[in-house]
Amino acid sequence: MPGTNLTREEAQQRAKLLTVDSYEIDLDLSGAQEGGTYRSVTTVRFDVAENGADSFIDLVAPTVHEVTLNGDALDADEVFKDSRIALPGLLEGRNVLRVVADCAYTNTGEGLHRFVDPVDQQAYLYTQFEVPDARRVFASFEQPDLKATFQFTVKAPEGWTVISNSPTPEAKDNVWSFEPTPRISTYITALIVGPYHSVHSVYEKNGQSVPLGIYCRPSLAEYLDSDAIFEVTRQGFDWFQEKFDYAYPFKKYDQLFVPEFNAGAMENAGAVTIRDQYVFRSKVTDAAYEQRAATILHELAHMWFGDLVTMEWWNDLWLNESFATYAEAACQAYAPESRWPHSWTTFANQMKTWAYRQDQLPSTHPIMAEIRDLDDVLVNFDGITYAKGASVLKQLVAYVGEDEFFRGVQAYFKRHAFGNTRLSDLLGALEETSGRDLKTWSKQWLETAGINVLRPEIETDADGVITSFAIRQEAPALPTGAKGEPTLRPHRIAVGLYSLDEASGKLLRDERIELDVDGELTAVPQLSGTRRPDVVLLNDDDLSYAKVRLDEKSLAFVTEHLGDFEASLPRALCWASSWDMTRDAELATRDYLSLVLSGIGKESDIGVVQSLQRQVKLAIELYAAPATREALLTRWTDATLAHLRSAEAGSDHQLAWARAFAATARTPEQLDLLEALLDGSQSVEGLAVDTELRWAFVERLAAVGRFDETEIAGEYERDKTAAGERHAATARAARPTPEAKAEAWSSVIESDKLPNALQEAVIVGFVQTDQRELLAPYTDRFFEVVKDIWDARSHEIAQQIAVGLYPTIQVSDETLRKTDTWLSSAEPNAALRRLVSESRAGVERALKAQAADAAAEQ
Repeated sequence: MPGTNLTREEAQQRAKLLTVDSYEIDLDLSGAQEGGTYRSVTTVRFDVAENGADSFIDLVAPTVHEVTLNGDALDADEVFKDSRIALPGLLEGRNVLRVVADCAYTNTGEGLHRFVDPVDQQAYLYTQFEVPDARRVFASFEQPDLKATFQFTVKAPEGWTVISNSPTPEAKDNVWSFEPTPRISTYITALIVGPYHSVHSVYEKNGQSVPLGIYCRPSLAEYLDSDAIFEVTRQGFDWFQEKFDYAYPFKKYDQLFVPEFNAGAMENAGAVTIRDQYVFRSKVTDAAYEQRAATILHELAHMWFGDLVTMEWWNDLWLNESFATYAEAACQAYAPESRWPHSWTTFANQMKTWAYRQDQLPSTHPIMAEIRDLDDVLVNFDGITYAKGASVLKQLVAYVGEDEFFRGVQAYFKRHAFGNTRLSDLLGALEETSGRDLKTWSKQWLETAGINVLRPEIETDADGVITSFAIRQEAPALPTGAKGEPTLRPHRIAVGLYSLDEASGKLLRDERIELDVDGELTAVPQLSGTRRPDVVLLNDDDLSYAKVRLDEKSLAFVTEHLGDFEASLPRALCWASSWDMTRDAELATRDYLSLVLSGIGKESDIGVVQSLQRQVKLAIELYAAPATREALLTRWTDATLAHLRSAEAGSDHQLAWARAFAATARTPEQLDLLEALLDGSQSVEGLAVDTELRWAFVERLAAVGRFDETEIAGEYERDKTAAGERHAATARAARPTPEAKAEAWSSVIESDKLPNALQEAVIVGFVQTDQRELLAPYTDRFFEVVKDIWDARSHEIAQQIAVGLYPTIQVSDETLRKTDTWLSSAEPNAALRRLVSESRAGVERALKAQAADAAAEQ
């Protein structure tokens, strides 16, 4: 078996043979300040079902010094190969393995990541083990169904703190000896080590007492709003424990904001790691706080769904992620005194949009994906696993009933606590409590790929009275390369009828009908005989997962009045439908821009406003006909400046418009304004040009050639932090010169020294949509190096490069041709082929959208 891969068949064979009891892991991190390697000693006790059988344990390490199996020393050079240690001649019953190795600190966000803070020059460590990276720190049977207890003993430098899954003990001679954990999977074990700052509290209710901790680097301590974080955490404890009817299953709950994190957060049992960009150094909009709260609640939900009960193999990864994604939104929507009761609006606006995009790529797959090996799962943390799965769970709740759904979940937790499950285990519990047969539902929703489209078919008489109303369901062909067949599915949806109230000027809902849609055409006879409203909205309240289209009259009315919906959710659904039509080349980019400009000024939901700003920018830069792109950008940028000047002083909308303006500022006068806002010679009332906003201005000024190294270095002197270092790297890579591009390319491709976060920052700066001609030569260079990069670098680093440096902005048939040539000749593995094919699909979509936009001009 090559490299660090593991097939499902190998995992199944190992699980049949072995039952793992316990790990004792002794790590000497006393040299962490200097880096390099560290001593790792692992003792594993496990039972074997067959005498004389052979197996293996996983380890990624520079050196293995000793391997002792049942008291016998094995030749380390002979048994340690290909990131595995062979275990020959196992005894039936109890076996004991001891492995002594030197393991390596990383700067890629995998295994034991080491970061040095430029503020205090101290090292900070944390582990990230999902999917298969516990083996970078200790020898382990690296698969989720071989649960065990874990007892860590860690030596660290004096004055440091060590946090793990179990409560932190008192150190003796700089050694921390933790109590064993409950039975958990390897990938949710954790260690966080360094001179971290901490704040502590406790969750207490009905005699329950759970210690709570929040940690960050000292250089971020002044920005740590721990009271707000504890408030959301307690809200989650209250709501989840009531809904799950199962007490929080671990002895404490720490949340650790760590640097250079590759994801949003990670659900390590009792020791959740979170990207420290969520410790806000500057003013952000309420949408950022809502997103942070969603992340906090997502990881807390995982303590039950993922940590207490864990999938048997990674094909049921969606059970973890979809449930946690659904639970985060439901908690925000329904928990008493929630600050974000409109969370389903955010869900429709962000999660659903992500899912719809993912489900139309050639890599689309069933929610319950076929995961053949670790290479498959590493690229499967996608919009289907998270967002589509959560959308389908939301529909399932509507289908079986909320009370019945949570009673099934409660039975599931009690039945499988600290064990492993398959999809059938959850569906069985839900069938028991709901009385519904979910096997057909599962086959149609969880075991098929693709998305449906729902369209209203309305007939009226001369007086505007509805004579016939039906809902047509379509199952578009799956993208080329996707596996499976189009599927018509059952949908539980609501139909909303909206009319403009002349007194208030608001679009109000007159009537709501909830029904099941199945097959190609579903009649809605109860609407016959009613007067046609101004807007008919299918899937009102966003119960189902489907692309929705407005009929011609509703679309015309919405184009003029989208911002007039009184409620935020129907607005979000119409915004999402118009964006999807633009991506599908059904709505020209210029018309999408007109629609947004007509309604965005009335949009109160700041999260929706910021999504629209991002989508308009993307649409103009990739989906607009090249001949009119500059005119549309000018129109958009002029609008952003007008909104900036008219927004309420100090408001979230003002800050959002300032960032949107900076992103596309282009005329000499606009760029002069950015410089003037930076040096203080001009101001906008209420707008605080603080650290992060300054960097947004600097990065744009660098990208258009106004700022060079002198100005970038000067800004870094003002903000000599890890975040400032990343921003400076982005600004340097953004400069519009061949030299700057060559330097950025070399730092990423020709060297492997950049840490994950700095590499990402360089890539972000390198790719500028208004530098197409300057970047054109790098298309061929990308295809020359990407396979070698994939083979040589770690997964996280290689994926950043494969996705970030693909020539997405070179929208042309030539880019498609070069991609196809590479796909047919380079023989990439399945994971790399998937990523490049997804990027290719984006170029193909952009070409179709550009053609539609050009046709609209004629």
